[in-house]
Amino acid sequence: MAIPDIRTVTVTRYVTPLREGGSLPAIAEADDDFLYVLKFRGAGQGIKALIAEIIGGELARKLGLKIPEIVFANLDAAFGRTEPDEEIQDLLKASVGQNLALHYLTGAISFDPVVTHVDPLLASKIVWLDALIMNVDRTARNTNMLMWQKELWLIDHGAALYFHHSWTDPVLQAQRPFVQIKDHVLLPYATQLAAVNELHKSILTEEVISDIVDAIPDGFLTWGDELTATQLRQGYKDFINTRLNHSLQFVKEANDAR
Repeated sequence: MAIPDIRTVTVTRYVTPLREGGSLPAIAEADDDFLYVLKFRGAGQGIKALIAEIIGGELARKLGLKIPEIVFANLDAAFGRTEPDEEIQDLLKASVGQNLALHYLTGAISFDPVVTHVDPLLASKIVWLDALIMNVDRTARNTNMLMWQKELWLIDHGAALYFHHSWTDPVLQAQRPFVQIKDHVLLPYATQLAAVNELHKSILTEEVISDIVDAIPDGFLTWGDELTATQLRQGYKDFINTRLNHSLQFVKEANDAR
C-alpha cells in the first residue's frame, strides 16, 4: 500500500466566495490553471475540518465512490491585503500557508433526492461510509452531493469525525451510538448495508487506514496541546479501526433507523 499522493498547488486567483457554506469556502484558480473549491485553515472549524476532508475523502475514494481530487493549496499573504471585503480579508490573512482544496466540478448541480433515484447498493455504500466516520452533514437539507456527468459525487466531509473537537479517548468515542444516521438523505434506499459492510471491511485494512491518516501534514496537527502529531495520527487510526471493529453496531443502528 502507499500514502495517497496528494498534489500541492499554489493559489493564483481568488475568484468568488461560496456563501452557502458556513465556513465561507471559495472558488479559486491555481497555478495548474484548474479551478478549485478552496477550504481555509482559518475558517470556523479550522484545521480539524480539513483533516476530516482528507480522511473522509480518501476513504470514499478507496471504496470506489466518486469524489473530486483533493489537493493541498498554498495561499500567499498578498491575497489578504488586496481583498476589499473585510470578512474575507480576515479569513485570507488567517489562512496564509497550506490549505486544502477540491477540484471544482464545472456545471455540476446539487443532488436532489426527489429528482434522482439512487441505486440501493450505491446508497448503502455512502450511508455505510458516513456511519463509519460519523458524518452529520448528508441530510435532505444539505446533501453535500453533486450530480456531474450523470454520476453522483460526494463533497464536503468537514463535519465528520466530530470526536476530534473534544478529543477525549478516541477509542471510547468510536464505540458510541451515531443517532444522526436517522437523518441521512439516502437512508431510505440503503437496503444492502450488511453486504456492503463485508465488502468495505475487506478493503479498509489497518494498513489502508494508516496510509490515509499518514497523508495528513504535520502542519495540520499542531493543535493537540500536549499531544504530538504522531499521537494525534494514532488517535485517528484508533478511532477508525475501532469503528470498523464495531461496524455491526452501526449497521444495525442504520437498519433500525431505516
